Amino acid sequence: MTFTWAGNDKFIIDHTEVDDKFEGKGYAKQLVMAGVEYARDNASKIIPLCPYAKARFEKDDSIRDVLA
Repeated sequence: MTFTWAGNDKFIIDHTEVDDKFEGKGYAKQLVMAGVEYARDNASKIIPLCPYAKARFEKDDSIRDVLA
C-alpha cells in the first residue's frame, strides 16, 4: 500500500496491491486495516483514492470514523 500525506493529519491511500500469488488471502485488507489502525492511533484521517481502499471503506461501516 502506498500513501501520501495531505497536511499534518490526513493521508491519501493511493494504491493497494499484493503479488498475484497472494490474491484472495486477505492481505490487501490487512494493509488497509493497518492504515486505519495508524489513523486511529495518531488522530489522523484517511482519503481513500485507491479503488480497493475506497471499496473497503464502503463495505465496512466500522472503519468510517477515520474517513476525511
